[in-house]
Amino acid sequence: MSREMLTIDGLQYSNWSRDIFEQMREGGLDAVHATLVYHETTRETLSRLGEWNRRFEAHADLIIPVHQPSDIARARSSGRIGVFLGAQNCSPIEDDIDMVEVMRDLGLMIMQLTYNNQSLLACGCYEAEDSGITRFGRQVIREMNRVGMVIDMSHSAERSTLEAIELSSRPVIISHANPATFHPAKRNKSDKVLKAIAECNGLLGFSAYPFHLRNGPDCTLTEYCEMIARTADLMGVEHLAIGTDLCQNQPTSVLDWMRNGRWSKDMDYGEGSASNAGWPRPLTWLKDSRDLPNLIQGLRNVGMNEDEVAGIMGCNWVALLERSATPQASNTDWAA
Repeated sequence: MSREMLTIDGLQYSNWSRDIFEQMREGGLDAVHATLVYHETTRETLSRLGEWNRRFEAHADLIIPVHQPSDIARARSSGRIGVFLGAQNCSPIEDDIDMVEVMRDLGLMIMQLTYNNQSLLACGCYEAEDSGITRFGRQVIREMNRVGMVIDMSHSAERSTLEAIELSSRPVIISHANPATFHPAKRNKSDKVLKAIAECNGLLGFSAYPFHLRNGPDCTLTEYCEMIARTADLMGVEHLAIGTDLCQNQPTSVLDWMRNGRWSKDMDYGEGSASNAGWPRPLTWLKDSRDLPNLIQGLRNVGMNEDEVAGIMGCNWVALLERSATPQASNTDWAA
């Protein structure tokens, strides 16, 4: 078991099992942002929370829930992995603003405002026209700020992302994406967005999902780490982290659910054509969490010093959660 430095993965959606939790511990992972839901309703989200409660009970020697940033230090000191939960869509709150606080109280620390499509809050990156943040979205952003739920714009379109940053009184994150200058996937972000994330004291988690990388599954560790180093020049290294987007041992049916939900009868091929219908071939240097130490060495090899590597591998995530995931005093100014 490696505990070389604090290590946090800012996004995974694996087919959770004891084997995967043991791999995480073997790779020195201290905490992980685990996707709770994609398109689930409020009631379905409660069931997903119940499933995690059962996991925490069954594997208490390996994992513990993270409800506040200090829980990550507690996980690390006990040799376990802290799990903080996030939603990749706003479906858990449906059309009820009260559900924001309810979900935060139940342990939902992060919520995306969209997942590719237009939502009740904002516009996703796959829509032809970006309508920006909606009236409801403005209210939800304010409420998320108040209760300490982190705003994630990973799957959102550009105008919506920039408006969310402007409207939010707290830092906004992109938990799993890459610069569009590295690879022009729909989900990757422009320099304008990346600069705005840095200016709001937010965070970019670099994705290792092959469809988001130059040369896909053949992207090398050096190319990936050089991308991070170049982005440090743009954003400042204190705003960079890792969000691998690992989806281990998931069947194709889960990929179809992520892309199609209940909204489409047609197959959505995500970042490309029918050739992208299935899961991509994994990267040779990041097949699962046991390979995370490769990133540490890769960042060193491209010239980053120990403090910079420590920030990217985990410390920057802790600092972001400390800035954004604690409740504020109640705000009584609710004018739209």
